[in-house]
Amino acid sequence: MHAAKKREEVPLLEVRGLTKRFTGVRALDDVQLHVERGDVHGIIGENGAGKSTLVKILAGVQSPDSGVIRIDGDPVSLDSVQQSLDHGVALIHQELNLSDNLDVGANVFLGREPRRMGMIDFAAIREQAGQYLDMVGLDVAPTTIVRNLSIGRQQLVEIAKALSVNARILIMDEPTSSLSQRETENLFQVIRQLRERQVTVIYISHRLGELRELADRVTVLRDGKNAGELQREEISHNRMVQLMVGRDISQYYARRPHEVGDNVLAVKNLRTSTWPWHPVSFQVAAGEMVGVAGLVGAGRTELLRTLFGVDPPVDGQVILNGQPIEPKSSREAIEAGIALVPEDRKQQGLFVEMEIPFNIGIAGLRRHSRAGVFVNRLRQREDSNRMIADLKIKTSHNQQLAKQLSGGNQQKVVLGKWLAMEPRLLLLDEPTRGVDVGAKQEIYRLMEELAERGVAILFVSSEMEEVLSMSDRVIVMHEGRLAGGLKRHELSEEAVMQLATGKTYAPQNLDAGSLS
Repeated sequence: MHAAKKREEVPLLEVRGLTKRFTGVRALDDVQLHVERGDVHGIIGENGAGKSTLVKILAGVQSPDSGVIRIDGDPVSLDSVQQSLDHGVALIHQELNLSDNLDVGANVFLGREPRRMGMIDFAAIREQAGQYLDMVGLDVAPTTIVRNLSIGRQQLVEIAKALSVNARILIMDEPTSSLSQRETENLFQVIRQLRERQVTVIYISHRLGELRELADRVTVLRDGKNAGELQREEISHNRMVQLMVGRDISQYYARRPHEVGDNVLAVKNLRTSTWPWHPVSFQVAAGEMVGVAGLVGAGRTELLRTLFGVDPPVDGQVILNGQPIEPKSSREAIEAGIALVPEDRKQQGLFVEMEIPFNIGIAGLRRHSRAGVFVNRLRQREDSNRMIADLKIKTSHNQQLAKQLSGGNQQKVVLGKWLAMEPRLLLLDEPTRGVDVGAKQEIYRLMEELAERGVAILFVSSEMEEVLSMSDRVIVMHEGRLAGGLKRHELSEEAVMQLATGKTYAPQNLDAGSLS
């Protein structure tokens, strides 16, 4: 009994002196971490602070150069994913690791299938998987194919899978980045239930409000080192931000007043392939930032993809600088002066295995080629060096691979690719998703500078504060149609949400001339 009591007095997980170096970079420098049983323990920090490296080491994906990890007070080696699982540590990646062509039960027990007489026991899989699905509140049959589930429900499958290996420490990396508000609330309820069952959750997120709501403790990292730890009663937005960046900083950018110019973009009765029965009309002026608000699935991303030529329109007219255009491909949109920073930068915005100059120069290959055939390497390097300096891209050297950059710096590379092309119209889809508060400030500053230079900006954001603080005007979408438009002096969370949910609020005429 004495030994059991002593074990209860030590942290469930303890990290001492953890250090990890990569080429030219010290990702972790003497990091300490203490995680108690049954706690939700937040880990926050700016991009590049060392969060991802720390959790990868705990999950057995990477090995530290030095330091000690203890579980239940005993030193452990976590040199592989299997060793971490054996010690009860499971990582749920931001990009879910499921086989979407298999059913739910098969995913829960993938690689560990119960067998009977040497054959996979499918009845046992269904029965046991059902028990774990009940634990996470997922009301689907174990025979449901994973691809037929929403992202939020797929995430619950990942949690059920972790519980099936008796995980005592569940690491969640940006778990709500792709979830709707309802799915997020459901996940929070599951996390609270896990805490009641003494399952420990390590929660990594850039959304500080989530930490205020969920966390029992928060560890803050800055530049690979411990910047501080906050207990439950100390957790506030301002305290977290101060520790993250080392100074007082407002989460959202204070806009400078400025004049807008003539209309750059006019959209008239545009019908997208996703919502062909809802014509959309609006316009954006030079130097104007127009936010596009709405709930998940409202048609915001589809609108931007249609304007950029990724998805062909069903009908309607797009006028750029007074000239009708019909972008049937992204190349035609680029040549017309349109740029799109997509929502998923890794899949759609970057060649992660290539160097920064390649990524920044890829959009201008055709425009800047020599004799229309040869890549202009000199121009590519010049553009890259200019963007690294102008956008303050943090890199150990100018030829660094995109995959080695933090999320915020990857986003800057995507922006740099298009800014080097000097676009007339910049389309931004969730421009600050997955980046920290400091990087957000820098992206907001860039948007401000571009607007002051006369670039027309149309941006989609699911963060209400971002929409309210950065927009000169907001157009709100609901089920593929424009539910309303709000000028800056009319903006409020209530007004946006009323329109986003299909209710009437300060209705305006939505023809092309009324939203300028």
